[in-house]
Amino acid sequence: MSGEVNSTLMIIAAGEFSMGILGNAFIALVNCLDWMKKKKVASIDLILTCLATSRIWLLCIIMLDCSLLAQYPNGYAAGTQVKVIDFFWTLTNHLSVWFATCLSLFYFLKIANFMHPLFLWMKWRIDRVVLRMLLGCVALSVLISLAVTENLNDFQYCIKVKKERNGTLKYCVNVAQYESTKIFLNLLTIFPVSISLVSFCLLILSLWKHTRKMQLSASGHRDPSRDAHLGAMKTVITFLLLFIVYCLAFLIATSNYFISESEVAVLVGELIALIYPSTHSFILILGNNKLREASLRVLWKIKAILSRDF
Repeated sequence: MSGEVNSTLMIIAAGEFSMGILGNAFIALVNCLDWMKKKKVASIDLILTCLATSRIWLLCIIMLDCSLLAQYPNGYAAGTQVKVIDFFWTLTNHLSVWFATCLSLFYFLKIANFMHPLFLWMKWRIDRVVLRMLLGCVALSVLISLAVTENLNDFQYCIKVKKERNGTLKYCVNVAQYESTKIFLNLLTIFPVSISLVSFCLLILSLWKHTRKMQLSASGHRDPSRDAHLGAMKTVITFLLLFIVYCLAFLIATSNYFISESEVAVLVGELIALIYPSTHSFILILGNNKLREASLRVLWKIKAILSRDF
């Protein structure tokens, strides 16, 4: 990989990383300050803070992996640092997905309008079980991450053989086992994403029923319930779309580990992967009244400082 390409890709990665850290840190900071001020935390704020924190760590891990690949491409054959990065990437990846699913489920239960007894029971219970849900997500993500790193030794041996034998993998007798385990454990994210997708579809159904009801009543007033439905749907659908892009980028980065001279492809895959945790934070800020108002106050203060200086 040439020095110009290397520098260009790292500059792009640094820009995406900085924007992602800024957005997610803003979410966490605003909610933590509000928590200290009111001496209590709302369920939605707790979920958003956990989600933002997990994405800060995910951004740091991806950026660290990009830096190591760009500066020390042969470092992937080393043992300890690869195992640490692989563990924390898997951990933060699953945490981010599960926390986003908790957010989608919370929006659905709080905003949708159904009269089914199971839905009403879940709607009544959701605030009481949010903390236990989040702790369960952490425990499950840790178990999956440990399972991934247990199969890493075979993977590292295959990379070493690839570099020593000009790309041939005929000596990697356990590569299929590692690939199947890695793919299976990462496919487990399909379950929480499916929950988000079901929540989105049910929100559409709830909005449709609500719209029909409002049309029959012929009300010309502003409809807060409709606005809440649309806001929640925007948040969920952007998460699903960005996560699909992230998964495709992750597959590009992972598959190219087994291809000779693939550092550029891996870096490009990781640059695309950075879009997901960086961009969705700003969608969350725009979709949350408290965060949106706080961001506007910050922007006004910045504008006032710049106007005073110039």
